[in-house]
Amino acid sequence: QVQLVESGGGLAQPGGSLRLSCAASGFTFSSYAMSWARQAPGKGLEWVSGIYDDGNDTYYADSVKGRFTISRDNAKNTLYLQMNSLKPEDTALYYCAKGAGPIVVFTTTGVPLDAWGQGTLVTVSS
Repeated sequence: QVQLVESGGGLAQPGGSLRLSCAASGFTFSSYAMSWARQAPGKGLEWVSGIYDDGNDTYYADSVKGRFTISRDNAKNTLYLQMNSLKPEDTALYYCAKGAGPIVVFTTTGVPLDAWGQGTLVTVSS
């Protein structure tokens, strides 16, 4: 079955950096787009970033554009999120999610995602 395991969360100071990883198994990783999403305390789920199956196209929410970078290593079945210039409002539980196909699709109801990890907590505080 599909398994997604996030790691790399923790405490960072404002302006600092963290790198999240997501180890994928149970499906052909290189055939699917992947995304990161987050849920801040007391708030709803927010899509953060997505990447095509081949890594050639990436997309970001306006809230993280220019600060976060999504990437993937298909040989290692691993998804990454490099987070720089962190802000307190980036504090959230970050989830890795599998897309429904090879490309990132934007619909009126959001980005279709059909499998999720357990999440890794990122806290940005001084």
